Formats: sequence, structure tokens, C-alpha cells
Amino acid sequence: MNAPLIDPFQRAITYLRVSVTDRCDFRCVYCMSENMTFLPKKELLTLEELDRMCSTFVGLGVKKLRITGGEPLVRREILSFFRSMGRHLETGDLEELTLTTNGSQLEKYAQDLADAGVRRINVSLDTLDEQKFADITRWGRLPQVLRGIDAAQKAGLRVKINAVALKGFNEVELPTITQWCAQRDMDLTWIEVMPMGDIGNENRLGQYWSLKDVRAAYTQSYTVTDLDERTGGPARYVRLEETGQKIGFITPLSHNFCESCNRVRITCTGEIYMCLGQEDMADLRPPLRNFPDTNAPLEEAIRAAIALKPKGHDFDYSRQSLDGQMSRHMSHTGG
Repeated sequence: MNAPLIDPFQRAITYLRVSVTDRCDFRCVYCMSENMTFLPKKELLTLEELDRMCSTFVGLGVKKLRITGGEPLVRREILSFFRSMGRHLETGDLEELTLTTNGSQLEKYAQDLADAGVRRINVSLDTLDEQKFADITRWGRLPQVLRGIDAAQKAGLRVKINAVALKGFNEVELPTITQWCAQRDMDLTWIEVMPMGDIGNENRLGQYWSLKDVRAAYTQSYTVTDLDERTGGPARYVRLEETGQKIGFITPLSHNFCESCNRVRITCTGEIYMCLGQEDMADLRPPLRNFPDTNAPLEEAIRAAIALKPKGHDFDYSRQSLDGQMSRHMSHTGG
């Protein structure tokens, strides 16, 4: 049972993304509908169950654990989970414990996260314009997020900014966001908007800004050097020679990254999604809850799920249609 997790395409699964809640204190227009119906709390895995689930994956060779949501820091007592996961960092079985956050709670929790062993975080931030930020997040407050980033850097956390590239929204801010990140010694990753979930009147095709165009925009002002670096995620990186900063591109549409996929996602209800862009999933909650005294059924269920991992996703905007669109919201699987 100690054999590593290898999918049908001989990719080792070493990266687990775990959603600890479907709830969020923002309602970003590309992620959630304005009036979301959230899961009853009884359906969510308890923090103890999340610990057991994640620890089982660590025992099967997972080296990187990213905690997501919704917004993970709105989950009650979530710091106790981070502290508990820190034991795997101490043994060396886990190489990295990290999270993706909207930054709203960082002012409160940054130091606690650092104390728990978190060294790097991703903060989702699409604009530095306060009104535009309020518009795109619906409920968000930019000053609160910026204070959170200050607190994270003060606590010694390495901060990377994730910005969704949105046509007609933050195109003009590309130089501003880039320079702001350079001044604060933060890396920046751009993400193509993905066709996931019913978001009402928002137009996916209208939002889509290809990162090929983003990269081309950088070449007009910077010397851009491609990097071979990989951090265990889907981003491809370049260096802007004038600033020395690293810029990442996550391109599920213009250039998919499936050939090197080393990750799976667990929802807050215990479903495992082997691919963000496919509906196939397996429910790990029954073997987790029905066999409290042994992990063997859970391990078997995990291996059976990995054996079904597809080669890649089907996202495609090239025909001016939403081919490959997922019915579930991004918040359901944690991005």
C-alpha cells in the first residue's frame, strides 16, 4: 500500500489541492453567482476528517498540499487544521503546506499561518482599482486585502499574486499591477478565465483574454525570457529582465498544461476530482466515514480514483463557443 500514486499516463500524483469550505466572503463574478446556495455544514468534512484524508494522501506520496475554498480562512477553527498538518512538515513527509486566499483574513491570520509552517501563499487579486475591485468581487474591500498582504509579508510569508486576465476589465492595469508586484518583490501569475459554473449574465467569451496576448503585451515594454522552472503547479514562467521578476501564465485554454499534471482536488465534501476540467469524480466520504478504525478502504478508493484520471481537459473557446464548460462553480473544487 506504500506504492506511489501513478495515473494511467505514468504521471506521479504528488500535489493535492483541498477545499475546506465552499463559502467565501467575496462573490467574484467569474467564480460564484451573486446569490449562492451553500452546502449544509453537516455535509462538509470535519477538520478531523480533513486531517485524516490529507494525512492518507501524504502517506501515499503527496509532497505538496494546497488549502483552498471558497475562502479557506473563513472556515471556523481552520488554524487548528494547519497546525496539525505541520507535523508532516516536521517529519519531512510533506515538503510544502500552502494556501490560496482572497486576502481578506490575512491581517488576522498571517502570523499564525507562518507559525504553523506555511512559507508561501497565493493571493487572488485582479485589480488595484478600489471601485473595480468592489465591482468584480461584489462584496470585497481592497484596503482590507492590501493590509492583509502587508501582514503576510511582515510575517515572512512569500506572497504570489494571482490575477485572472479579464478582457475589458484589467487589460489597462497590466503595467500597474506588474510594477506594483515588482516594487514589493512579489511574483505575479496571470490566469485565463475558465468556463465553470452558471454565473448568470456574465459572458465567458466576452471575458476571455488570451495569455498569448498578455505575453505579447509584455514584450512591448520588457525583455522577456522564457524559464524552464516548474513549481509543481500548471504555470509556465518568464522573467522580465528589466525588473528581474518572475511572471507566470496559467493557460488552460490557449495552451493546456495537461501533459505534466501531477495533481488532484478534494472538495470540502470529500469528492475527488481527478481533473479540474472534467466532471468525473469519486466520493471518498463513505470509505472515510464508514471505516473509522482503518485507512485501507480509503487508500483503495484513492488508488481506484487515480486509475481513472483522464489525460486532460476539454476547455475550448476557439470555436466561439463554451466547449468543455463545467456546470460546477470554481468554488466547489477550490480552483
